[in-house]
Amino acid sequence: MTPGEAKTVLVVEDDENTSSLITLYLEREGFSPVTAGDGEKALALAGKHKPDLVILDLMIPKVDGWEVCRRLRRTSEVPVIMLTARGEEIDRVAGLTLGADDYVVKPFSPRELVARVKAVLRRTSPAPGEAERMLIHGAICLDLEKRRLSVNKEPVSLTPHEYALMAALMASPGRTFNRDELLDRLYPMGEAVVIDRVVDVHIGKLRQKIEPTPAEPQYIITVRGVGYRFADRQPQ
Repeated sequence: MTPGEAKTVLVVEDDENTSSLITLYLEREGFSPVTAGDGEKALALAGKHKPDLVILDLMIPKVDGWEVCRRLRRTSEVPVIMLTARGEEIDRVAGLTLGADDYVVKPFSPRELVARVKAVLRRTSPAPGEAERMLIHGAICLDLEKRRLSVNKEPVSLTPHEYALMAALMASPGRTFNRDELLDRLYPMGEAVVIDRVVDVHIGKLRQKIEPTPAEPQYIITVRGVGYRFADRQPQ
């Protein structure tokens, strides 16, 4: 990564020593870090700098990390790595389904954190060969070059995880994906320890965004006991 290509990483951490350590390792790897010690400043800096990724501690003053992530997701698809001392499964699931892209539990290795930053950025950047490709099915259009979804020609905002699932399913209509396969699409490098329930939550959110009647899905079909498939026939 050359200086001209430096990606901006917003580090939201109220512990100055931890923040300085993360910043040091990011700078060594050619990133351009911006720091915030509370949620209000984090949201202001996110709007000002439009970071390429956010490292977000959950236990921060003024506005906690959960609420910061919620507000970011209302207007942005910026990748988020949650950083916390809480490692219970329910917290991991809650954080990931809220829209976070990875979850790191303290104490952590700064080198591992930077490796996760690189992995998330690789996963959320367009892959070679995706340019000028569009997936169209009925009223749904997924632009792989711009990473944009539209339904009935109206734009629909997707989180990076929702985009990854949508791209996988739409690229192979009629094919049934089991939950492990879909988890591999979300975490191809095994960056996070998750459970298959995360897939179900993301699928539920996708249905709310694309289905005319989410309770009776026409596009993303459940294959009981296995996983999900994208309809191979257009809705009537």
